Amino acid sequence: METTIILDTLCFGEGPRWHDGAIYFSDMHAEKVLRVAADGSVTDVVHVPNLPSGLGWLPNGDMLVVSMTDRKLMRFDGTTLHEHADLSAMTGWDCNDMVVDARSRAYVGNFGYDLHGGAEAMTADLVCVEPDGSARIVAEELNFPNGAIITQDGKTLVVGESFAGHLTAFDIEPNGDLSNRRIWADLPGESLPDGICLDVEGGIWVCSPYTREVMRVVEGGEVTHKFATEQLAIACALGGEDGKALYVLTSEVTDPEECQAKPTARLLKTTAPFAGAGSP
Repeated sequence: METTIILDTLCFGEGPRWHDGAIYFSDMHAEKVLRVAADGSVTDVVHVPNLPSGLGWLPNGDMLVVSMTDRKLMRFDGTTLHEHADLSAMTGWDCNDMVVDARSRAYVGNFGYDLHGGAEAMTADLVCVEPDGSARIVAEELNFPNGAIITQDGKTLVVGESFAGHLTAFDIEPNGDLSNRRIWADLPGESLPDGICLDVEGGIWVCSPYTREVMRVVEGGEVTHKFATEQLAIACALGGEDGKALYVLTSEVTDPEECQAKPTARLLKTTAPFAGAGSP
C-alpha cells in the first residue's frame, strides 16, 4: 500500500478521529490536539497540559479529550477546556484511548501501572463515562486496554489488550454495561494491538507498534491486508471524502523525553479497500 507522509515533526501522535471533514488527533507529548484539513492545513485546536490522548464528540459539537496524567476526561466547547469526569479513583495509572458511542457514552482505558517508570505490570479496568459525567467501571482486569471500536449496530465493543496480543469483544447492554467477554481475534506472531479502527465490512485495522505494521483483521483472527511502516505504528483512523483514506500515526520512539527532544513522529495517509464505519 503506497503511503504519503503528511506531517513528520510530531512529538507523539495518538487517538486519530475523522470528524467534520478533517482528521483530528492528539500530539500527546506536545500537549495539544491538532486538526488537519483535506487541503493539508494544520490547526492547533486546544492545549491539554496533562497530555491528551483519546478523542470523541458530543451531539452539540463539544469535543471530549482524555487527559492522561491527571486521569480526567475533559470537554472542549470550542473556547474553554472543562472537566467532564474525574477518573482517578477508577484507574490505576495514566488514561489513554477512548471510544464514544452513539448515546455519547465514553469508554476510557488506562495503563494500569507506571509503564515508563518500570513498575511491575498490572491489569487495568475499562471505565464508562455517561453524558452527564458520571462514571463507573464496566470491565475489569484487562491487559493494557488500548484502542477501541464500537460496531455499526452499536451492540459490540472491541478493545485491544496490548500486552495480551489480542482483540477482546463485549456485548453492550442497553444501560452501557459490558457483558459476554470473549476474544474477537488473536494477532499473529509478536504483533500487539495499539490504536484500531473499523471499516464497513466489519474488518478492524490494527496498528502493531513493535512489528512496525498495520493489518486488517476479521473476527476469528484472519489477516486480510497488511503493510509495513518505517516507524512504530501507533494508531489509525479511516476518513476522507469517500471514507477510504487510512490515516496512520507513527513514531520512532515511545519514551516521553525522547519524543519531546526529537519530534520526528509522523502522520501518514494511504488508501484502504473499504470505507470507515462504526464509532462516531
